[in-house]
Amino acid sequence: MRIQTISIVPACFSIVIGLCHLSCKKLVTVPQPINSITSTEEFNTDAQANTAMAGIYTSMVNGRLSYSNGYTTILGGMSADELFYYGTSDPIMMTFPINQVVMSNSYTGTMWSTAYKAIYNANAVIEGIAASTSGLLHDSARQRLTAEAKFVRAFSYFYLVNLFGDVPLVQTVDFNKVRYMARTPVNDVYGQIIQDLKDAQSVLTPDSAKERILPNKWAATALLARVYLYKSDYENAAAQATAVISNTAMYKLETDPNAVFLNNSREAIWQLKQGTNDANYKNATIEGFSLLPNPLATAKASYCLTTSLLNAFEAGDKRRTAWVNSTNFGGAGLNYYPYKYKAGQANFSTSAPTEYYMVFRLAEMYLVRAEATANGAAGGTAAAITDLNTIRSRAGLTALSSSLTQAQVITAVAKERQVELFAEWGHRWFDLKRTGKAHDVLSALSWKQPWSGDYQLLYPIPPAEITTDPFLQQNPDYIQ
Repeated sequence: MRIQTISIVPACFSIVIGLCHLSCKKLVTVPQPINSITSTEEFNTDAQANTAMAGIYTSMVNGRLSYSNGYTTILGGMSADELFYYGTSDPIMMTFPINQVVMSNSYTGTMWSTAYKAIYNANAVIEGIAASTSGLLHDSARQRLTAEAKFVRAFSYFYLVNLFGDVPLVQTVDFNKVRYMARTPVNDVYGQIIQDLKDAQSVLTPDSAKERILPNKWAATALLARVYLYKSDYENAAAQATAVISNTAMYKLETDPNAVFLNNSREAIWQLKQGTNDANYKNATIEGFSLLPNPLATAKASYCLTTSLLNAFEAGDKRRTAWVNSTNFGGAGLNYYPYKYKAGQANFSTSAPTEYYMVFRLAEMYLVRAEATANGAAGGTAAAITDLNTIRSRAGLTALSSSLTQAQVITAVAKERQVELFAEWGHRWFDLKRTGKAHDVLSALSWKQPWSGDYQLLYPIPPAEITTDPFLQQNPDYIQ
């Protein structure tokens, strides 16, 4: 499944906006800007501005695979050591698990284009609201929706820098300002991400809605905690994670791993709510549709879990039982696949979904804080062990010893992240890269031989982007 490449220069597409909630049918289009920002006519009232923001969420989760709708999990999982492509009909997809991606790979182009589409749409909302002089667009709506748009922009840039490295930092829809842009250093992009998240955090309320399908203050806080961890700012990472964990009235680890990905999960910080009208996907999440075979027990699973991941689980781990399933295709033996989402082609329907697409959840915050304290944040290794044991207790595992050394605790954090966050949003691949372990771990795997080179740890910039923008340079060593 592929999506047409969309340039970061938004010359040919417009924002698609749903007129009702996230699973909308009727759409309107915001006029395409050429030399100015989006027309203020679509931001005359609170309802119009809310519709614009709802349209962004709709485009992020519905339709085909994209950076925010399955590809980060699937492609990142194969680039790491989680997933192997077991299909036979797509030689381009096979380049990911063996780390031989080429520059013209259409899937990485889709990751780039859909992330920039979300950024463009967020920028259009920010600028459209700022330019509107309508008295029917009230200050409370202006502030909240601008904060949500900044959150989406920060979220999208987080994935761009971790997938591609330096990327153009686009903060406007003004064609004259974005048509020729060089790549912005990762550290500078992170600076804007942090600023956007702080802005969102200061405005968004700690909404206690039962459905966590709109980003609130705590979603911004969760992403901020992750960003600080990635930047090795351990004190701030621990502080932000603690702010979320301490909100026990809203968030709690589910005792049953099977309940984690449900639409009423108490562990959910932010989920994307898919629609039910698509004839292909119905009420399944994109990952349930793509990762689960049909029938579950006997059909081929296109993306199988690797032996290195399966061997990482300890005996008796409830996550292994709840989140991994197997199929015996053609009587050739068992192949294992991710089973965090239970609705797929074998059992989906047009009824209301019972699972939403999980983006941020509480378990990650415990692991963020554990890694931060293990690396020197307040609380030290003792606090890290306590957080790890909280996660392990839910998994039915014995507690780690309080006598572990700092190095042992850091290793234990990586292990828990591997088995807790597998097949979720590329966590494993990003973890290996940011901790400097990617070369040693990945280059030693038998199915990645011969190792093409560490340049594969970043995806290639789409060639069409470089053709249209002479200031944009390709990541090193990529060839057609």
